Amino acid sequence: MRTVRRLLYADVLRAVAFVALAFLSLFFFIDFVEELDNVGRGLYKVQHAALYCLLQLPGHFYELFPIAVLIGSIFAMARLAQSSEFTILRTGGLGPGRALGLLAMLGLAFGLVTFVVGDYAGPYFDAKADSLRGGLRGDAARGANSAWLKDRRVAAPGEEPPGERIDSINVGHVGASGRLEDVRIYEFSADGEMLARIAAERGQVEDGAWLLSDVRITRWQPGEGGRLPADEQLVELRWTTQLSPAVVGASVSPLRSMSTVDLYRYMSHLSDNEQAAQRQEIQFWKKALYPLACLVMVGLALPFAYLHARSGGVSVKVFGGILLGISFVLLSNVSTHLGLLRDWTPWVAAAAPSVIYLLLSLAAFSWLVRYR
Repeated sequence: MRTVRRLLYADVLRAVAFVALAFLSLFFFIDFVEELDNVGRGLYKVQHAALYCLLQLPGHFYELFPIAVLIGSIFAMARLAQSSEFTILRTGGLGPGRALGLLAMLGLAFGLVTFVVGDYAGPYFDAKADSLRGGLRGDAARGANSAWLKDRRVAAPGEEPPGERIDSINVGHVGASGRLEDVRIYEFSADGEMLARIAAERGQVEDGAWLLSDVRITRWQPGEGGRLPADEQLVELRWTTQLSPAVVGASVSPLRSMSTVDLYRYMSHLSDNEQAAQRQEIQFWKKALYPLACLVMVGLALPFAYLHARSGGVSVKVFGGILLGISFVLLSNVSTHLGLLRDWTPWVAAAAPSVIYLLLSLAAFSWLVRYR
């Protein structure tokens, strides 16, 4: 059994590695050609563009790896079928259940690689790439990552009026070091009455508080003609809040570049503050279940080993695998948008494509084993 496992795994791994390398080379070339338009801006040179494209490869690897697993596995299985090696393995005692179990273990290993790259390597190198390009070009997107946050707190002792505070916070940008820029805070009472507006040029997130710099505070205080604004200028202000650095960073990051843990924290924060979180919840479940797509891909590839050589050459089967991969990506995107439009349960919208394709692969596998 060890010899069979070594033979199958070696063929599949070689094919998957070759397809993944081909995809990454193609995407590197496309990204590099597009990035040449930015060369010459500030200190940004050709070598920096090449390094920027290299830093983006882990993100591309995460997105493309399940498709590479599908195409590589189909190629390996079709080649074994064409050379009659898989027929010999079946004659030697490799039953359908054992073959499915062997490839399932390999699919789980591929899924683990996908999870590690998607949750750790991809976001880390994407941040490095953006920092590199923004720093050298001198146009780090100030305000481009603007986001709104919401927080609830109880007024501090001596703060008027007492009671609950509802804060709406706008953060213009979060730097690589976690520094906040262009911070705007609007404080409301529990009845929805505006109490204060805080504007700060910069800020730093600490445990349980934000340390704001160059602060201008406008408070609406009771007067003869109603509540009148009063301005105050401060060099620094320690503002109490429950918003953690992780939540703030997640709010200004693209959803696709966030880790599973960050997505969970962010959607929990939105739900706790009664904000719409359907989009974030669907993205969370897609991110959490995405590594299992590798298991679905090897399941789709196994039936090709049971097709006779006369059913088509290896190239035809690989082409069929490419079409399957494209259809899987399209169905995943359609399912996401339909989930948002129809307000589906988030995990159902995220898991539906994988479940459908897994059932199709098992049905095709069962039919081929029984009738072919």
